[in-house]
Amino acid sequence: MNRPVRDLSRPTKPSSAVQSRMAEETAARAAAAGPAPALPEDAGVAAELRTELAEVVDSLAPELVALSRDLHAHPEVGHAEHHAVAAVAELLRAHGVSPSVGVYSMDTALRAEIGADAAAERGERQDAGAPQPPASPHVPTMAILAEYDALPGVGHGCGHNVMCANSVGAFLALAELERRRPGVLPGRVILQTTPAEESDTAKEILAQRGMLDGVDAAIQTHAYAHDLADQTWLGVRRMSAVYTGIPSHASSQPFMGRNALDAATLALTGLGLLRQQILPMDRVHAVVDDGGRVANVIPERAELNLMVRSKYPETLKDLVGRVEDLLHGAALMTGTGVEIITDANTNEMPVRSNGPLLQAWVRSQRERGRDPLPAGVVPETIAAGTDFGNVSLRVPGIHPLIKVTDRDDVALHTREMAAAAGSPTGDDAAVDGAYGLAAVALDWLHDAGLRDAVRADFEAAGGAVDVAGFWEE
Repeated sequence: MNRPVRDLSRPTKPSSAVQSRMAEETAARAAAAGPAPALPEDAGVAAELRTELAEVVDSLAPELVALSRDLHAHPEVGHAEHHAVAAVAELLRAHGVSPSVGVYSMDTALRAEIGADAAAERGERQDAGAPQPPASPHVPTMAILAEYDALPGVGHGCGHNVMCANSVGAFLALAELERRRPGVLPGRVILQTTPAEESDTAKEILAQRGMLDGVDAAIQTHAYAHDLADQTWLGVRRMSAVYTGIPSHASSQPFMGRNALDAATLALTGLGLLRQQILPMDRVHAVVDDGGRVANVIPERAELNLMVRSKYPETLKDLVGRVEDLLHGAALMTGTGVEIITDANTNEMPVRSNGPLLQAWVRSQRERGRDPLPAGVVPETIAAGTDFGNVSLRVPGIHPLIKVTDRDDVALHTREMAAAAGSPTGDDAAVDGAYGLAAVALDWLHDAGLRDAVRADFEAAGGAVDVAGFWEE
């Protein structure tokens, strides 16, 4: 049987069979796994305060949805989120909170603080939005992080507009609760926006500049196609390989040249072959940023932009070493030079999720009519990366996922996800996630036993990691 040649002017459409199968398997695993663990009723903050918190969040809902929609309508790439940071600052000021913009020498990073602090104890007045030294004596301090950058050409295909509304809404709800009941926050709550998650490792930069000084725990959501208590987040190492050859006439004297594009081609081929011998959760992917200018000159320069991903810090480091060997080998085979360039700051580390904080999140979302799936239900094969991992290895943290779409097959970084993030389901997630983060913060602040459990879980998982020095070890 001879199959007709397909229309070669168009790409083939990926089969939906894989997604259908994954959906079936996810449903089966969810039924077998049972509900995700939740904080018991007698732990955390009192039920009446959670009820009042929910009322406050619902009163803020129109403003939170408006913020999410505004950011969705004005997508900005990393370090250019000027409209977004101005919108957040304006909303905070409208509620009597004075933020600082451009903190830690990052133009689109904003910071604000509420609750107990050292200035109040000393009787001094300080700008509540300015980065402060750790309170002395130290009070429990929770950071709520917020992202708002978008993807070039796609917009908010990662749902950062919803995530920003979650974090800002949680902070404003806690501020309003404190105004209604002075002293209801027995500690500090910090709102810290963290730009450029998609294009950079801004949380690592901010952490090195002091963002987490005096912070005991950090929380943030992520938009998704499922409500998930926890999911695998891969570590990421961003790299560039610049090959330098010798140009020559491609027809009359090709033998006098050394072809940098050949080196890049061999490197790409090597990456393809390497994929057979890597762990199931490892990923390597690359694009050619520069491959020569004209066909009749042997390319003198070629540049690859690569990302290397793995589930664990130690396996990430091993895989990066194998990729570097491969890049060097391509230079040896072609007689070219090669320079491997990595970011001055450590790139994304795998996320370490804190169990007790996740239980608080699950309880909060059930109170909103959601039921987050436990870890291991949704396949790891669709894992991505985030620089929240760099935070979670320094202090206890969680990065739970909140459903922004009514379709399970909508993937991150797609136009379909961008549409969902600006839809009514995205609006609902903006409000529910705000309550969730605020409730987790209140639970943690009000329950010393929960704080001890959070710290014990963090230490049992390995404690604080020297993230900045990880690649030098």
